[in-house]
Amino acid sequence: MIRPPSLLPGDKVAIVAPARKVSHEEMAPALNILRQWSYQPVEGKYLYGDHHQFSGTDEERIIDFQAMLDDKSIRAIFCARGGYGSVRIIDELDLSGFKENPKWIVGYSDITVFHSHINRHLGIQTLHGAMPINFPADLKMNTGLQSLKDILEGGLPEYQFTSHPFNREGKAEGVLCGGNLSMLYSLTGTASDIDTEGKILFIEDLDEYLYHIDRMMMNLKRSGRLKGLAGLVVGSMNEMNDNTVPYGKTAYEIIAETAAVYNFPVIFDFKSGHISENLGLIIGGHVELEAGENCSFRFID
Repeated sequence: MIRPPSLLPGDKVAIVAPARKVSHEEMAPALNILRQWSYQPVEGKYLYGDHHQFSGTDEERIIDFQAMLDDKSIRAIFCARGGYGSVRIIDELDLSGFKENPKWIVGYSDITVFHSHINRHLGIQTLHGAMPINFPADLKMNTGLQSLKDILEGGLPEYQFTSHPFNREGKAEGVLCGGNLSMLYSLTGTASDIDTEGKILFIEDLDEYLYHIDRMMMNLKRSGRLKGLAGLVVGSMNEMNDNTVPYGKTAYEIIAETAAVYNFPVIFDFKSGHISENLGLIIGGHVELEAGENCSFRFID
């Protein structure tokens, strides 16, 4: 997998909104923090666009993203926020210039579309991490932001954490794939579908009905996405919903039950996803994973 060049002080970084719309006020903290990091933030022409729930029409969002992909002076592209919309533009983007001059694509949730598509077709690593909408208003660093900055500047993160009761012990090594479970489910059978064979799969989600979690896990199982895994890492599964008649299991219980028929190691409650900490992950990075009394998750190249 190809790693984009590390960022240096003075580098230009773009902020574009390929999905839901954002305001000047919402982007102000990120602009200030990026300047504190000695980068030069460049705002997309339609960053503050307004077309129903989107930051502009599909065409406007394509123009913005394409401009930043093609601009060789831009060293990273931060997706302003998730929501919904990236899947509407991915097939219209010309990635040929980006392939010749890779740069970090940063985001999570709806941005899983870009992670999956770029990793599968171009073999270029991307960065699953905090988006400008998440940058704190008080401008204070947290572990998630620090991990994101470290990766952008060439770091290979290593995370140590305590075991979870649902973990399955073991060691695994492989390339990291995945992202938001709902998005992965929606990409099944498309040109942006994930290839999980021999890989470490990461999943996370927010605000889903529990039976939807089960439906999506059944899809991964029945489509063969789990059969060839080297390992599974489960991030945050927050603000889950239930029906009047309870489903009877938590999100973690659903996932643990689905994974029980396989032998790969499983780690639960990894601090990444829709949480303030949101540790940075290199999608397409080579990972060594260990699940035991103490757990580790480290990138080795």
